[in-house]
Amino acid sequence: MARTKTAATAPSGASAKTSRNGRLSNAERSAYFARREAAKVLRLVLRGDARRRAVGSIKSLVYSPSVKNKKATFALVCQTLKHLPIIKQVLDSASILNSKWKRQEELVYILTYDILFGQGISLVGDAEKFLMLHKGAIQSALARLLVRNKVKSIEDLMALYQTPDVPKPRYVRVNTLKMDVDSAVLELGKQFVVQKDDLVPDLLILPPGCDLHVHPLIVNGCVFLQGKASSMVAAALAPKPGWKVLDACSAPGNKTVHLAALMKGKGKIVACELNKERVRRLKDTIKLSGAANIEVLHGDFLNLDPKDPAYSEVHAILLDPSCSGSGTAAERLDHLLPSHASGHTADPTEMERLNKLSAFQKKALRHALSFPAVERVVYSTCSIHQVENEDVIKSVLPIAMSFGFQLATPFPQWNCRGLPVFEGSEHLLRTDPVEDKEGFFIALFVKGNIIDRSKNPTIPSSCTSTVSEHIKGNKTIKKTKCMKLFMHNRMFKIWSHCLLRSKRLVLDLKNDKQLR
Repeated sequence: MARTKTAATAPSGASAKTSRNGRLSNAERSAYFARREAAKVLRLVLRGDARRRAVGSIKSLVYSPSVKNKKATFALVCQTLKHLPIIKQVLDSASILNSKWKRQEELVYILTYDILFGQGISLVGDAEKFLMLHKGAIQSALARLLVRNKVKSIEDLMALYQTPDVPKPRYVRVNTLKMDVDSAVLELGKQFVVQKDDLVPDLLILPPGCDLHVHPLIVNGCVFLQGKASSMVAAALAPKPGWKVLDACSAPGNKTVHLAALMKGKGKIVACELNKERVRRLKDTIKLSGAANIEVLHGDFLNLDPKDPAYSEVHAILLDPSCSGSGTAAERLDHLLPSHASGHTADPTEMERLNKLSAFQKKALRHALSFPAVERVVYSTCSIHQVENEDVIKSVLPIAMSFGFQLATPFPQWNCRGLPVFEGSEHLLRTDPVEDKEGFFIALFVKGNIIDRSKNPTIPSSCTSTVSEHIKGNKTIKKTKCMKLFMHNRMFKIWSHCLLRSKRLVLDLKNDKQLR
C-alpha cells in the first residue's frame, strides 16, 4: 500500500492523507472505513461482554445494514478479538497511550492488530499516524512478551490463547414468502452441495465454511442464515394461517419472520421488543423478509394486559426470552470474547446472573400462559443450563395446568429430550451443543383436556415415538427411550458438569465468607 503525502479531511473528524493525484486509492479508502466500522462493532461487542448484556452477536452486528464493508469488517473484528489478550499486554507494556487514545481504544486495538499481525497500515488517519510513530515500541513490547512466555514464534504465543474453531454444517432457511424450497435448492446447487433437512421442511444443509453473506438469495431475503435448532422453535409452535400470534421477545427477528412464512403471510403477528437498538434490527429483518402481516410493538411484553381486547384473540405465543446464550457460544463466536477466558473458573457473578435470568424467564412464561384465548405457547432458550430450562418449566407447570395447559412433545422423533428432573420432562426438547453444534431448549404447552394418568394410562399420539408404558397391577412403569439415550450421550456429561460446577460455586462462596 503506497504512502500518501497531502492531507485531506476524512469522516469522524480524522484527517487522511491523499495519494499523489489528490485522492485516496480505493484500497486505502476501503481499509480506512473498514477499520472504523470494525472499531464501532468491537466497541459494542466489548461493552456488551463486560456488562453480560450483548446488543447482538458479532455476526449480527457486522451483518447489519449499517455496515457497508461487511467482509473486511468481520475479518478485522474476529482477528482483533483472537489477538486481543496479546494486543492489550503489548500496549500496556509499551505505555504509549494517553487519555485521548484510551477513549478510542477499540480503534487502537484494530490498528495494533494490523501493525503486528495484519498487512500493515498506511498513514491515512490521525490514529494510524500516531501508532506508526510508535511502531518500534509496539514491536519491542511484543518481543518482550515472547521472551516472558518462553516461546519463539507468534504462532506458539497464539496457541496459548486460542480456542479451536468448531466446524458445523451451514444451515439456511428458505423464506417461502418469496421463494419455494425446490427453487432455492436449484439456485444454491449451482455453487454448493445442498441437502434438504429431514426435520424442518424449509431448512437446507450446506457444507461447513460456506460463505453466503453476499449471495444474492441472502441479500434479497429469499434465504435466511438460521441454525437448525433456531428454526425448530417456530415450527414447534406451528401457527395456522389466519391466526393472531404474539412473539414476546422478537429481535433480531428470524423466528418472527419464520412464523410469518408458516402462516403464509395470513393472519397477524405482534412482535414485541423492549430494546430500542434491537427494534431497528427487527424492522430490518421484517423488511428484508417481505412479511406484511407483522406489527412491531416497541415495549415490554410483561406490560401487555391479557384482558385487553387487542389481545383477546391471540391464539399462540412464542416466548424466546433473554438467556445466557450458553448453547450458541460457538456460533456467536463467544470463545473470542474476553469473558470466555474467565468463564471456566468459579464465578459467583455468573451464578447470580443466571438466577436473575431464570426469575425473569419464569415471570414471562407465567404471563404468556395467562392470555385467555391462547391455545399454544412455546418457551425456548439457547442455553444449556438447567436453571434456565427444566427448572423454569417445573416451577411454572402447576400454574400452566390451572390455565388448562399440558406439556406436549415437539418433534417426537427427536431423541434428545429434557433432563430427568421432574415427571414429564421427557416432553421437553434439547439439542446437544457438541453433537448438534448448538444447545437449544424447547417446551411446548398446549391447551386441552389434562390427562389423568391414574385413570387413563394411554399416551397421546404425539408422544408414542418416545414413551411406552406398561401396566403392572395399579402401578404404571414408564420406560423412556430418550432417558436411555440421555444417560449415554454427551448431554448427561454436560448436565453433570453444570451440577458439579454449581456445587463448587456454593462451596467457594462459603469458604470465601469464612476467610473474611
